[in-house]
Amino acid sequence: MSSPDLTQRAPDYVRAIAPYQGGRPIGEIARRFGFSEDQVVKLASNENPLGMSPQAKKAMLRASEDLGRYPDGNGFELKQAIAKKFGLPENTITLGNGSNDILELVAHTFLKPGVDSVYSDHSFAVYALATQASGARAVVVPADPQTLGNDLVALSKAISDQTAVVWLANPNNPTGSFLPGPAVRAFLKDLPSSTLLVLDEAYTEFLSPEDRYNAFEWVGDSPNLLVSRSFSKAYGLAGLRVGYGVAHSEVTDLLNRVRQPFNVNSLAQAAAAAALFDDEFLETSYNCNRAGLAQLTTGLTAMGFGVLPSRGNFVLVDLAVRGPAKTSGAALGASVFEALLAKGVITRPVGNYGLPNHLRVSIGTAAENQAFLQALQAVTTALWSC
Repeated sequence: MSSPDLTQRAPDYVRAIAPYQGGRPIGEIARRFGFSEDQVVKLASNENPLGMSPQAKKAMLRASEDLGRYPDGNGFELKQAIAKKFGLPENTITLGNGSNDILELVAHTFLKPGVDSVYSDHSFAVYALATQASGARAVVVPADPQTLGNDLVALSKAISDQTAVVWLANPNNPTGSFLPGPAVRAFLKDLPSSTLLVLDEAYTEFLSPEDRYNAFEWVGDSPNLLVSRSFSKAYGLAGLRVGYGVAHSEVTDLLNRVRQPFNVNSLAQAAAAAALFDDEFLETSYNCNRAGLAQLTTGLTAMGFGVLPSRGNFVLVDLAVRGPAKTSGAALGASVFEALLAKGVITRPVGNYGLPNHLRVSIGTAAENQAFLQALQAVTTALWSC
């Protein structure tokens, strides 16, 4: 039994943290509602419905033959692969246990009590969590009312001499909104040199060719930029937890001082290095996502719901656009989420993002998308019936 005096020693800002809640696991819903696991459709966590890259799987299996050894703490081969793929100096690359780890490393390195951490409303929950855990002041900027995403003008106005870090996801999660590269570049140029911009590009591989830009090219003349990327989404390695950050060598050096020595395991390193060059799988994932995005947008619009334009592998659904519904006093998003669970479909309510009447729905296979649309039709027919 823990002592109350012991827990009180933890800082107030740590004890006040509400733990991050991920998407519900398939096994949990299968047990709760009596489904077999293959009957459950999970569209909650922005995972790749095609699974992992075949080349990555082969590399992972080869690496599994030597698991009695610690992983390479410096990640030499994976850093070489990233450097080769994107034309980067290796000393600009930091490896993470998922891109979340990169965000945490930034917070450990640059945030502390008395400094500001700036991010938009409706932005990735980890920015708030990492800020609160560090004791820094959170400066939450109103989102663009049209896109519910980042408003660069409002963010610029929130910057002060006390601002240590600005967080900017592009595309943004959970809204799917996107800022053109030139606009982000201009925002970066106007930042004070003492303020770090974290440009979170976890979904960048889903951008169309006309939307793509290369933020890595900006690092050379912008020592206050860090670009974070993930292997969890387009590359299908969510279960292995691997991501990376690219920044000026001096920033990278600081991040590596607080990074855990073996933060990326051997299987993840091998799989990620191979996945980078599996262009066929990446193209297939991109095309699957484009088709699924169109399928869900068309189906949801036909049912009368609002769908924000998305550049990610998910859509944000505005349920309230259809009008009032019978929800027994619960938020609309939570009510629809629970009703869908009973039909074996897992989505993501986003009330914790300040969007209680919305659902975030990941893009699945064509069959999974159709199963969701059919379940939603059944659920909402009951909720919106007179």
